Amino acid sequence: MAIRQTKVAIIGSGPAGLTAALYTARANLEPLVIRGLQPGGLITTTNEVENYPGFVESIGGFELADNMARQAERFGTNYLDTTVLSVDLSQRPFVLQTDSGDTVESESLIISTGASPRKLGVPGEEKLANLGVSYCATCDGFFFRNKRVVVVGGGNSAVEEGLFLTRYVSELVIVHRRDTLRADPVLQDRAFENEKVRFIWDSTVTEILGEERVTGVRLINLKTQEGTTMEADGVFPYIGHIPNTALFNGQLPMDELGYLIADNRMRTTVPGVFVAGDVMDHIYRQAITAAGQGCMAAMEAIWFLAEQEHLARRQALKR
Repeated sequence: MAIRQTKVAIIGSGPAGLTAALYTARANLEPLVIRGLQPGGLITTTNEVENYPGFVESIGGFELADNMARQAERFGTNYLDTTVLSVDLSQRPFVLQTDSGDTVESESLIISTGASPRKLGVPGEEKLANLGVSYCATCDGFFFRNKRVVVVGGGNSAVEEGLFLTRYVSELVIVHRRDTLRADPVLQDRAFENEKVRFIWDSTVTEILGEERVTGVRLINLKTQEGTTMEADGVFPYIGHIPNTALFNGQLPMDELGYLIADNRMRTTVPGVFVAGDVMDHIYRQAITAAGQGCMAAMEAIWFLAEQEHLARRQALKR
């Protein structure tokens, strides 16, 4: 347990946080990145990243995040492998209490806590978590070799992670509440062409069945209200995300969905506090946009700290 003082604290270590770390480190600010429960962020659960500029073929999500972390470390970034339990933004330096018992005092703060997968909220989901219910195909796909697996959702994450699962499963059933996918056309084409993939349209999962492991799901057709039961060995929900903003309730403004609000320069209503990535962006939600926002937040933090130092010097001269 210790008190750690820094000019820049960054909560979160996905593309937004690691880019912010790179830029503030190159400004000789020696930022402290608090990595949280998932170092590298959600991108580490993506098997192949094909749309990040600079990689002609593709790069694994974990590898991309690891490269970013090592690049930022090369210029002086420090890492703290713990989670933040509470934040006091009422005065500077800001005070962060961590799960490890460390207290962090920082002159500026960049929030890049991201968003977590949204759960279905149906019976059986909690009970069977890690017993056939998973939110990470890359992490758990191997355990479903020659099994039938249900993916719930129709966006990029659902289709992309579903296609990854076809490396292992005997059959992949994509259950979507609409009659068309929302995923990018290139992903749709791959899914429709894959012989292992089957679709159940206009439907949703109402219950996950099983005692010691997932054995099936109950479905309802949203148009006909007809209910059916299907055998399955695994369920992977990909139905959106919830921003990780609980730490800042009552301290920073949020929109109706719980995302932090910032201006077009990543500034919050608290001077010295900046945001970047999926914690404030529910529209684009891409690694490249998160990285860009991390860059913007970092530059704003650099300018903010320089201004504070200038004001402090002026005050000192007046004495």
